[in-house]
Amino acid sequence: MKQILVLKHGALGDIIQGIDAFESLRQSFPDAHITLLTSPAFAPLLQHSSWFDELVVDPRAPIWHIGKSLRLRALLRRPFDAIIDLQCSSRTATYFKLAQPKARWFGTAKGCSDPMPDFTGVNNRDRMMVAVKMAGASAYTGNLTFMSTNLEKQRIKLPAKYAVFVAGSSKAKLSKRWPAALFADIAARCLRAGITPVLCGTEEDRDANQLIKAACGDVMDVTAKTSLAELAAMMTGAEFILGNDTGPVFLGARTNTPTCMLMGADTDPSMSAPTGEKAAYLYRPDLAQLKADKVWEKLNEIRV
Repeated sequence: MKQILVLKHGALGDIIQGIDAFESLRQSFPDAHITLLTSPAFAPLLQHSSWFDELVVDPRAPIWHIGKSLRLRALLRRPFDAIIDLQCSSRTATYFKLAQPKARWFGTAKGCSDPMPDFTGVNNRDRMMVAVKMAGASAYTGNLTFMSTNLEKQRIKLPAKYAVFVAGSSKAKLSKRWPAALFADIAARCLRAGITPVLCGTEEDRDANQLIKAACGDVMDVTAKTSLAELAAMMTGAEFILGNDTGPVFLGARTNTPTCMLMGADTDPSMSAPTGEKAAYLYRPDLAQLKADKVWEKLNEIRV
C-alpha cells in the first residue's frame, strides 16, 4: 500500500484553498494510506472529510523542545513513499533538515528530492495542485458537502433570504478590513431589498459587527455562535457572502455561493484570490477608497 504524508498547517484560508489538492490525492490514490500533519485548530474539521486516513496534530513546538522534535522526526522517518509539503514554510524546511527522510520530498526545502518551481504570482490553490500533480496525482475538484447539513441549517434558524457579512479579520492586520460604516451601507441596501444581513465571525470580529449593528439595527448577529461546519451550512444558503481577506470568506467561496472578497495593499490577488464557481474580488490599495456603490454593483453582478 502506498504511504503518503501531507504537510499543511493552515491558516483556514489556505486549508480551504487546498481542498482540490486533497481530493486529487484521494481520488488518484484510492488505496493509499494518506496521513495529514496539521495544526490543532483544523484537525476537528478535517477528520470528517474522506481525504485522509490519519491525522497527526502538530503543535509547532520550538525545535529545541527535544521530546516533540523526536516525535516529529520519528513521524517523518516512517516508510512513506512520498512527503508532500503544501505549507512550504521556513518551518517545514527545518523539518526536512531535522529528519532527512528517505521518502521523496516534494517541496521547497533546500536539498529535497523534488523541488517545486517558483510560485511567484501563482494562486495558492493552483500552487498546491501543481505539488500533488508532481507527486503523480490527476486533477479533481473537492467540495465541502461533509461540512454543511440540513440539521445544522435548522439549528441556526435563518431567515428566508439573507446575506452573510464577514466584516472582521485578524486584529494583527486591521488594514485588511473594509470600514464597518461601508459594510453598514451595504447592510442597509440589503434590508431595502428584503435580504437580512447576517454578521458572523469570532470574538476578534465583534467590534466590527457591533459598529454595523449600531448603524443598521435590523441585522442578525451570530458572532462567536457558529462552528466552521455551521458557518459552511449557513453560507451555502445565502444570497451572497461579502467579506475581507480572511478564512471564512475562502470557506464561503468554496460553497459556490456568490462571494466577494475585499482586498487591500496587504493582499496580492494573483496569489490569494478566493476560488469557487461564483467567487469574485475587488481590490484597492487603500480599502477605505473602495466605494459602497462599487461593491453593491459587484454583488448584484455575481448574484446573476
